[in-house]
Amino acid sequence: MKFHDTVYVVDDDPAIRDSLTLLLAQEDISVVAFASANTFLDAIDQTKPRCCAIIDIRMPDLDGLQLQAEITQRGILLPVIFLTGHGDIPMSVRAIKSGAMDFLSKPVTGHALLESVHIALLESEQLLSRVEANHSARSSMESLTNRERDVMALAIEGLSNKEIARRLGISHRTVEIHRARVMHKIGAETLLDLVRIAEIGAFSA
Repeated sequence: MKFHDTVYVVDDDPAIRDSLTLLLAQEDISVVAFASANTFLDAIDQTKPRCCAIIDIRMPDLDGLQLQAEITQRGILLPVIFLTGHGDIPMSVRAIKSGAMDFLSKPVTGHALLESVHIALLESEQLLSRVEANHSARSSMESLTNRERDVMALAIEGLSNKEIARRLGISHRTVEIHRARVMHKIGAETLLDLVRIAEIGAFSA
């Protein structure tokens, strides 16, 4: 059996860990289970391509909400699903506001849990795609020369090549060359692409 997705289960109840492992394995989802928040934090530093965590609220060391806060603080890209028998509405609101994907109460049906897991795994994939896009955009920006950055900044403002040439005191042809190089390096086909990639890469002239 080949697993492509991973779910981290953090729960101090061994029966819960075993039942979740069995349920998820039947969906070809790999499970890595932990009995406490601290053992989880000691073990994880880089998340897998598509992953999420199912976390209990009440645990002996860090509780679930504290673990969620620590995951966020460490910059770990890991969608979180809370599964608890001790939740209440204020707690669920706090968890969701802090970025949790879902807040489920024990006992939960297998269908409801699996639906939440699949949504969280999709979110994981999208998070990593955005990070890769950001990294690619920043790398592209760093490859630009100072003059290319000047031309790009003015192009993003909506200036024509002639207006950019006047602003920078260079020829219209030179602007065309620089602009073509910018588009090639950034991987943009249109001005709209250029604006979008500049926003992703947090471009500043």
